[in-house]
Amino acid sequence: MFEQSKKYFSYIFNPMDLLRTKKVLQVNPTVEAIRVEPEEIKIFIYDYDAVSVEMKELKNVPECFNYLSSPKTTWMNVDGLRKTDVEKICNHYGIHYLITEDILSIGQRPKMDELDGLVFCLLNMMYFNAETSAVEVEQISIVLGKNFVISFQEDAHKDVFNPLRERLKVNGSKVRQNKADYLFYSLIDMIVDNYFIVMEKLGEKIEGLEEDIVRNANNRSLAKINMLRKEMIVLKRSIAPVRELVGGILRTDNELIEERTERYFKDVYDHILQANDLAENYRDMMVNLQDLYLSNVNLKMNEVMKVMAVVTCLLAPATVIGGIFGMNFENINWLHSKSTFIIAAFSMVGIPLLMIRIFRKRGWF
Repeated sequence: MFEQSKKYFSYIFNPMDLLRTKKVLQVNPTVEAIRVEPEEIKIFIYDYDAVSVEMKELKNVPECFNYLSSPKTTWMNVDGLRKTDVEKICNHYGIHYLITEDILSIGQRPKMDELDGLVFCLLNMMYFNAETSAVEVEQISIVLGKNFVISFQEDAHKDVFNPLRERLKVNGSKVRQNKADYLFYSLIDMIVDNYFIVMEKLGEKIEGLEEDIVRNANNRSLAKINMLRKEMIVLKRSIAPVRELVGGILRTDNELIEERTERYFKDVYDHILQANDLAENYRDMMVNLQDLYLSNVNLKMNEVMKVMAVVTCLLAPATVIGGIFGMNFENINWLHSKSTFIIAAFSMVGIPLLMIRIFRKRGWF
């Protein structure tokens, strides 16, 4: 009995949901970030122009210093954020200390900034974990400089840039023919495009949950609604500020971003507007699902109450008749008559049958 109660109680209250809520809502930029630093970082270099491309993994940080003076376009992808190594790279490439702090921060709001002639963007890469049905977020920082782009990301095992790496291998590809600002655009565009993949997975979960609620709403359905609402908070928090980020890039007069590249950022701006609208639609759907769940619960309750009311009405005649002839009075008419019991019994059965016919005729059940 205890195990069964524990099972149903877990549908309503799950301790892991509290941890998820704390993770979703706890954001305090004034608190110093406590990051578990990796044992090692991985630095991948893609040094290219229209004719040739060099791709390799560096063994240590000082090896990347030579690419600052490279005449080609260089993309340095740093996997794993270790404070000392990140500071060395930033100091050598002239990246301001405030940008370095943002790179090493945790839970930072997506933003765009310009310092010392460099363009800096911080935003979130999102992934959908099918096992937990949760949206996982990884913070990524991208710095655009003259002839170089540096991307800093936390987890080396998660990435959305593989299509870009394949394009860099192709001679005559668009990214090979353009400069660092186009590479900067390509990185942001792939992150934004991946938002739609995550939202598509969430959309499938929402549709499946809607079918479950329509068929059989229960406490588990309410737990799923609450879980998906938290994922929508994560989604909205990651997507909404990117609109300001891309808008800031479009408004900038920085010489690093050429006029011909602005049209591509306008396309990214359109995509992020669509993603933001879709996230709003999903949030409205979650509100509607909660209303649908409550309506179904109320409907079930009304059905139960209706059945109980009908049963009570059908038993009322028998109760009244039995109560009359069961009173402790000696002089009750027909009490000692042989036919009284038969008449009372038929009345107890016949009146409810007549009531059922009347109820059906009126369409009450």
